[in-house]
Amino acid sequence: MSESTYRSWRSPSSLRWLVGCVASVGLVVGLAWFFLADGIPVLWGPMASAESKRAGRELFEHEWTPNDPMSSGDGLGPVFNAKSCAACHFQGGVGGAGDRKHNATHFEVLPTVQRRELISGVVHTSSVAPGDRESFKLLRQTFPIITFPAPPPPPPGQNCIMVPPQKPPFDPLRTESIQSPALFGIGWIDRIPTKSITLRAQRRGMNLAMKELTGDFSGIPVGKVPYTSDGRVGKFGWRGQFATLEEFVASACANELGLGTPTMPQAVPFHKPQAATEVAPDLTKRQFRDLLAFVDTLPKPIEVASEAASRGKVHFSSVGCAVCHAPDTGGVKNVYSDFLLYKVEDPVAVAAQYGQTPPPESKRPDNVPEPAEWKTPPLWGVADSAPYMHDGSAPTLASAIQRHAGDAKESKAAYDKLTEAERGDLIKFLESLKAPPSEESSMVAKVTR
Repeated sequence: MSESTYRSWRSPSSLRWLVGCVASVGLVVGLAWFFLADGIPVLWGPMASAESKRAGRELFEHEWTPNDPMSSGDGLGPVFNAKSCAACHFQGGVGGAGDRKHNATHFEVLPTVQRRELISGVVHTSSVAPGDRESFKLLRQTFPIITFPAPPPPPPGQNCIMVPPQKPPFDPLRTESIQSPALFGIGWIDRIPTKSITLRAQRRGMNLAMKELTGDFSGIPVGKVPYTSDGRVGKFGWRGQFATLEEFVASACANELGLGTPTMPQAVPFHKPQAATEVAPDLTKRQFRDLLAFVDTLPKPIEVASEAASRGKVHFSSVGCAVCHAPDTGGVKNVYSDFLLYKVEDPVAVAAQYGQTPPPESKRPDNVPEPAEWKTPPLWGVADSAPYMHDGSAPTLASAIQRHAGDAKESKAAYDKLTEAERGDLIKFLESLKAPPSEESSMVAKVTR
């Protein structure tokens, strides 16, 4: 390079031009990243000190009692479903899924003319005081079926007047049996950027719209992004009710154990709302931090490779399972979920379980999913979390696939068309998604690196 050429590159105008080019390229790359990428990848996993995890595990496994010495409040209760976290999270190791025997009954009461808000909660099968114990019978007495008066008959001699039809009785109460999910790797899910979830839904919506322009109306519908009542993306709970792991753990403590935390008070009997009193949180800020650290750092499930599983993974994608059970989301690999809401079972059949269509005054809030809608559960570790579906009503993986008669019915039909050997390989793939080895799930002696 000649001296004159060198001087021209060093001139202020040339440097400004170079800086402008670099800035323009950076802007284009940044915009492409923002609109096309799944957000910032999760570059490192959850971390906590060994002492905090040890203390958190002790709290997780501790069997709580009323006025427990480890509690800063009144201990277990006043109403509860279990005496420890580990009682409902044990399959494949401490922190795994629960069995159907430990299902909880969730309920919601739709708005009525007399009561405009939607009520939701958990039926607590145990209590400290016998009179506080809850049951479906008590739930029904508290929220009875609504009957409407018969319309008045037409005035005498005016039988031609149109009389409005009798409104059928309306049951505002909905109940569902809910299985305890596995918690392995849940700290990684907490770190998934919510932008990756919303962008996936937007991109799928654009792709389906392009297909429909060509007259192709096939394919799995786009799932709904689950939102909390304050507008945040929900990643936890069978319907994405919670935006953060901290909220999810605090709710489990309050509703399943009756343990108040610094961020959420303990549950009280639904038929005695006046029983709510100013009680000190059962867990201190330090205790709750330790419990959260243990749950947050539970290890990720693993994938055990085999030839059959490798073939099955190809079939899993080819029949469309990977559309909703996306292998990677937001930089977290092998999670197998897009965290969107879908009508998993036939919505007509689900609606039939609840009788007639609710009247207009019983419209549920926009952020509350319909009865047929469930969040795509992560499949990592699924081999060690039987039975399946939100209520544990599918005893095998094959039977769970057959229950996908709603939004994923095309995928189920494609699965049914596979040969018996191909279906067997697909199940082998799902069986390769295992809970972490027991030595990894034991966090007592593990030192964070």
